[in-house]
Amino acid sequence: MEKERLVLVGNGMAGVRTLEEILDRDPAKYKLTVIGEEAYTNYNRIMLSNVLQNKMTVEEIITHPREWYEEHGIELIHHDPAVDMNTADKTVVTASGRTVPYDLCILATGSRSFILPIEGSNLPGVLGFRTIDDTVAMLEMAKQYKKAAVIGGGLLGLEAAKGLVDQGMDVTVIHLEKWLMEVQLNEPAGNLLKRDLEKQGLKFLMQKKTVRITGDTRVTGLEFSDGTTLEADLVVMAAGIRPETALARKAGLEVERGIVVDDYLATSAPSVYAVGECAQHRSRVYGLVAPLFEQGRVLADALTMGKGAPYQGSTTYTSLKVSGCDLFSAGIIREEEDVQAIEALDGLAGSYKKIFVKDNQVVGIVLYGDTSEENRYLKMLTQKQDISGLTSVSLLSAGGCCGGASADSVVDWADEETVCGCNGVTKGTIVNAIQTKGLTSVAEVTKATKAGGSCGKCKGMIDELLTAVIGKDKVVAKNGICGCTDLSRDEIVLKIHEMGLMTTREVYEKLQFRNPEGCSKCRPAINFYLNVAFPDEHLDEKESRFVNERMHGNIQNDGTFSVIPRMRGGKTTPEQLKKIAEVAAKYDVPLVKITGSQRIGLYGVKKEDLPEMWEELDMDSASAYAKAVRSVKTCVGANFCRFGTQDSMGLGIKLEERYEYIDTPHKFKMGVSACPRSCVETGVKDFGVIGVENGFQIYIGGNGGTEVKEGKLLTTVETEQEVIDICGAMLQYYRKTGIYAERTAPWLERLGFEQVKSVLLDPEQRKTLLEELDRSTEGKRRNPWNEVVRSEAVRNELYTVERV
Repeated sequence: MEKERLVLVGNGMAGVRTLEEILDRDPAKYKLTVIGEEAYTNYNRIMLSNVLQNKMTVEEIITHPREWYEEHGIELIHHDPAVDMNTADKTVVTASGRTVPYDLCILATGSRSFILPIEGSNLPGVLGFRTIDDTVAMLEMAKQYKKAAVIGGGLLGLEAAKGLVDQGMDVTVIHLEKWLMEVQLNEPAGNLLKRDLEKQGLKFLMQKKTVRITGDTRVTGLEFSDGTTLEADLVVMAAGIRPETALARKAGLEVERGIVVDDYLATSAPSVYAVGECAQHRSRVYGLVAPLFEQGRVLADALTMGKGAPYQGSTTYTSLKVSGCDLFSAGIIREEEDVQAIEALDGLAGSYKKIFVKDNQVVGIVLYGDTSEENRYLKMLTQKQDISGLTSVSLLSAGGCCGGASADSVVDWADEETVCGCNGVTKGTIVNAIQTKGLTSVAEVTKATKAGGSCGKCKGMIDELLTAVIGKDKVVAKNGICGCTDLSRDEIVLKIHEMGLMTTREVYEKLQFRNPEGCSKCRPAINFYLNVAFPDEHLDEKESRFVNERMHGNIQNDGTFSVIPRMRGGKTTPEQLKKIAEVAAKYDVPLVKITGSQRIGLYGVKKEDLPEMWEELDMDSASAYAKAVRSVKTCVGANFCRFGTQDSMGLGIKLEERYEYIDTPHKFKMGVSACPRSCVETGVKDFGVIGVENGFQIYIGGNGGTEVKEGKLLTTVETEQEVIDICGAMLQYYRKTGIYAERTAPWLERLGFEQVKSVLLDPEQRKTLLEELDRSTEGKRRNPWNEVVRSEAVRNELYTVERV
C-alpha cells in the first residue's frame, strides 16, 4: 500500500518540530516532502541574536543538517518557496514552477518582519531582523558603517541593538511607546531595563514616531513626526512581525491575522493544517517557540493516532538574551478589574518584581534584575496553585532564604514538572532518558529528549539532573571546564585578568560561552575565580552558588535540610546546648546528631523553617555545605589529656576564627591533635597539625572520601603563629591555583609536593600570600547567614510592597 503524501510548506522550527513528532510516533506512516524558502536547512531562529552578538556562528545554530532529511527519507525542496496552492487538486506550486501533489499539507510559513509603510523603507541599508541572511547582512554592514538606528524597543529590537553595539556601531533605538518591551513589561521594569542598556552603550529615543527614511541611493537617516531627525547608515526594522499568510489567502483559506485553525490545527480547507506563527487559534497568534511546539505535538497526535487532547492555547513567557539584563515575563501583566498586583522594587540592587493575582491564583509575572525565582512563580501560574495562605510579603520573598535567591532545585521537582519550556520536556522524561539510555552529557540529553535544544536556558538544570542521577564524576564535559566552553580553568583565569572581566555575565559574553547563561558547573566556578581575581571589585553573586550555599544547609535525600551551628574546635557552652535543644523540640526535628566535625547537627528541617530556626539559635552557621574552610577538629589537648603535648583545642579555635568562611576550590578541613596518637585523624585532613614535644608537625593534602589520600609531612615548627601563617599561605595558594571542585590531594599531585613546599616554606612568598589573603577576604570573612538575617529589616525597607 502506497504511503500518503504529507507536504510541509515551511522549513522552520515549528514545521520541522511537527515532523519530528510525527516521526517519533510513526516513522513509516507518510512520504514526507519539505518545501523551504531559505538557502539553509532548519535552524534555531532564537539564536540569531547570539550570532549577531558574536556568541555563536551560523553553523552552530543549524539544528537539522541536510543529512537529517536524507536519514529520514524526507524530500527537501531547497531555496524554492511555495507560491501557489490548489486545495481542490491538492497541489502546491513552487517559485521554480515545480508542482508538488499532497494528500495532507501542513502550512508552517511563519512570519516576516513588519516593514513600516513609509517613504524610504525600500532603500538599501534598511533591513528586518528575522533570518540568517538578515543577520549576515547586518554583520557585513557593521564593518563598513558606524551609525545604526533600530526601530522598535521590543524583544527583537533590543537584541538586534545590543548585537550592533557589540559590532562597534553607534546604535539608537527608536520606540513609539513610553517604555521598552511594553507588551512583556510594565513601566517600572521597562525603565530599569532602559537604564541598564544605556550603561551598555545603547541610546534611546522614546515616544518617537518615524515618518520617513531619508536617502537617495542609500539610507542616510530618519525623520520623526515632531520634526526632529537622526543620522543613520543602517536601519533595522524591529517594530514587530506579521504572520506570512499570502499563500493561504491566495488559496482561499480563512485568514484573519493568521490562518484560522481549530483545536486540532485544521484550517478551513480539507486536509490542510497550519502550525506556528502563521496560525491563528481562538483569535490569537503566537510568536514564541513554546506554543508552536505545543501545537506541533497536538497535530502530530492527530495525524498519527487520531484526535487526542486538543490544543487549548498556551501560557507564554519571555526572557531577554542580552548580557547583564535579566528579565522574565509571563501571563497577564496588565491590571484589570479583577486582577490585583503585588510589586517590589529594590532600588539599590536594580531589581523589580510584580506578581498579578486573580481569584487567589498567580496569573502574571514580571521579574527584572533577579530572575532566580522564575521557576517558582511559573509553577504557581501553570499549576494554578492556591495562594490564599500567602501574605503579600511571603509571596514576594518566600522563594529563597538568602538574599531573595530561589532555593528550588530542579532535583526536588516532581517528575511531571516541565524543565524545558520551549520543547515541553518534563523532569521525568529527562531522568528516564538518562537512566535508560546511559546518557552522560547535556548534549546527549538534548539529542535524546530535545530539552535544551532551543533557547538553551534550561541546560544548567539538565546538568543538575545529570549530576544527581549519575554523579558529577561521570558527567562528561568535553574539553573545557564544562559543556559551555572549550576553555580550561587556566585559560579562563588568564583572560579574566587580561580583559578585566568583573562579572559572570561578562565572562560568558566575552569568552563566548555556548550557553549565555552558563550552567550549574561553570556558574559557581566562574564566580569563585572572579572572587579570587578581583576581591574588591567583584561582588559575590549569590545566584551563582549551589543551592546548599544559598540555603545555608545541606539538602537531604527527602528534600529537607540540615542545620549545623558552628562550634569552634568542637567547644560549646551550656547556653548553646540549651538553645539547640529548645529549637529542636519546637520545630520537631527528626534527628539530632553529633557530627564527624564535632558539632551538633539538626537533620530533617523543613525549608520554610530555616530562617526562623537560625534566628532563634542566634549562632553562626558551620558552613557544613560550602566549598570553603569548614571545620577544625580537635582533641581536648594537654589541658585535660595525660598524653597531650600541646593545647590542641586552643590552636584549633584560633585557626577556625582566623580562616572561617573563606571560599576555597573545594571543602577544606583541618585537624589539630595534641600528640602523635592523632585522635582527630590528622593524616586525612587538608591541613593537619600534630603536637609534639618541641612544637607542631604540619601535614597537607590529606583527603578522606571514596579515595583516601594520606597527608604529606610539610615541616615541623615551634610556634602556633607559624602554624597559623603556613595555613593561611596554603589557603591562598590553593585558592589561586586550584581548579574549582578540586580537592587538595589532586591539587597537590598536579602542582607537585616539592613545588608547593618550596612556596609555603619561603618566608617572602608566604608573606605575600598572607597579604593577598587578607586583602581578598577583608570584610568578607563573616557569617553569611547572620548577615542575611540582619539584612531582612533593611531589605524590607528597600522594597516598596503595594497591593493594588
